Amino acid sequence: MNERIMHKLRILADSAKYDVSCSSSGSGRTRASGGLGDAAPLGCCHTFTEDGRCVSLLKVLLTNVCIYDCAYCINRRSNDIPRATMKVTELVDLTMSFYRRNYIEGLFLSSGVIRNPDYTMEALLRVAKALRTENRFGGYIHLKAIPGASRELVHEAGLYADRMSVNIEIPSENNLTLLAPEKNFTGVLQPMNQLKASIEEYRDARKKIKKAPLFVPAGQSTQLIVGASPDNDRQILTLASGFYNVQNLKRVYYSGFIPVNAYDQRLPALRKAPLLREHRLYQADWLMRFYEFKCDEIVNDEHPQLDSDIDPKLAYALRHPHLFPVDLNTADYEMILRVPGIGVQSAKLIVYNRRFGHITLAHLKRMRVALNRAKYFITTRELPAQLTSLQPSLIRRKLQLPQEQQQQYVQLTLF
Repeated sequence: MNERIMHKLRILADSAKYDVSCSSSGSGRTRASGGLGDAAPLGCCHTFTEDGRCVSLLKVLLTNVCIYDCAYCINRRSNDIPRATMKVTELVDLTMSFYRRNYIEGLFLSSGVIRNPDYTMEALLRVAKALRTENRFGGYIHLKAIPGASRELVHEAGLYADRMSVNIEIPSENNLTLLAPEKNFTGVLQPMNQLKASIEEYRDARKKIKKAPLFVPAGQSTQLIVGASPDNDRQILTLASGFYNVQNLKRVYYSGFIPVNAYDQRLPALRKAPLLREHRLYQADWLMRFYEFKCDEIVNDEHPQLDSDIDPKLAYALRHPHLFPVDLNTADYEMILRVPGIGVQSAKLIVYNRRFGHITLAHLKRMRVALNRAKYFITTRELPAQLTSLQPSLIRRKLQLPQEQQQQYVQLTLF
């Protein structure tokens, strides 16, 4: 790699780190005969797959030049920062070179908007197309769908990418218009809805025609910035719930706002990213995706913000003491899932094993149930109801996150 390419890579990789919507693969794309790479078993950059393998992606921008002037973005056109643009051939050669050296297992490619959305989307498409057709690359590719780009370009990109994402960034349209005047919800939702319809169409086609082409087999995702606008947690989670239920997104990512443009008076005067709030949003998101919670059960008019001292599942249990304690030997699966300290796998094991006898504390320990939390909300033959003898406020004091642990949620230095 020559010095000119290395200089570009340093700039563009550094600019790409603010996009957190890297996703595990979930792709059905396998290596073609004579090709290179296999996206099917992969995960995402710096994470672990289900079988314990650590995998990584080349996470880079095509360019950090941008025609937009979004208040929260480091790459906004009014910022005086080093700029760089990769040629399509440079990105393709870089990806293939890194893959052959076993540095990466795929590509995460985003971009600032240069000239116009169509020009940028076409460049991203040319990178993915060259990797797939000219280099027979079967590894994982995550592409950004640029809002405002033509439907034809977005559709063709979906034939080469494993996952695509459209970042909405700000949870409400009024605040999006304030912080990013050139953007609007309609422009973001249009490619989302297009991708959703095409994914379903191609999935149905593959049920009938085995060799029908793949179209974004790992689905689509988006990112919401937390703390750049005054939107509360209820607004954020309501929007995320809609994405899951209507657009069928695989993941919604939450990124604590990093104050990189402190001079802009439209932005809040934060000294560090709200990482604890980001963490609570991910916990609430997990409850909606895997624990069968509805959004308004986690946050509502009376509690629009997630509790920073306790996790959302515990907060729900303490707000609804009339639902607890839960008898693990008779309760249904959905109710067992709502017990703090009991996860999805543990709930399934409880329901399965109680067919052969009563569930005991020894069983719960072998299932790795967090009894220090669950004991206040369950009953077994050996464990009498404790919620009736202890007030929710006392349980809260026993289980809330200590102050010294809250201080661990600090932003790492970015520069």
